[in-house]
Amino acid sequence: MSGIGRLPASAAEDAGLIASVTDLINRVYKVAEDGMWLDGAARTNVAEVAGLARAGEIVVARTDGQLVGCVRVQQLDGGVGEFGMLAADPDRRGAGIGRDLVRFAEHGCARAGLHTMQLELLVPREWTHPAKEFLAGWYHRIGYRIVRRGTIDEAYPHLAPQLGTPCDFVIYHKPLSDS
Repeated sequence: MSGIGRLPASAAEDAGLIASVTDLINRVYKVAEDGMWLDGAARTNVAEVAGLARAGEIVVARTDGQLVGCVRVQQLDGGVGEFGMLAADPDRRGAGIGRDLVRFAEHGCARAGLHTMQLELLVPREWTHPAKEFLAGWYHRIGYRIVRRGTIDEAYPHLAPQLGTPCDFVIYHKPLSDS
């Protein structure tokens, strides 16, 4: 991998880059959340990704100049960092891109003095999704533990009408160290 880094705020004006990041997220989530959303629903859009880039919350991974992964990293209240929108190029599955992006997020938050990393995993309430089961196991193996369950209506009421099935958010935490 050529490198991982946070996009500068100015990247929000690079229409091609923002479109590529948006497309990667939507391609990955189309599979990872298949059957959970109404037809035609997308995980994100160019305007949202540009706003996140402008806020300094988008981290990208590149190999030989090519975008191969991304993650949103933000600081929450109470010494908590959070990552989301984790996406790695499906054609490079198993190359460690997701792992490296999570490590980058964790290390950056630890260096910023945060003590906990959080992630939210959207899961169907009434059935089991294979991609979500895989992610739950992976997050557990890398040190994340469930701290609570919530409904999409709590944090994202505007998304609830787009769901094709009842879903919950499973909130995970991992203690961070500055090592």
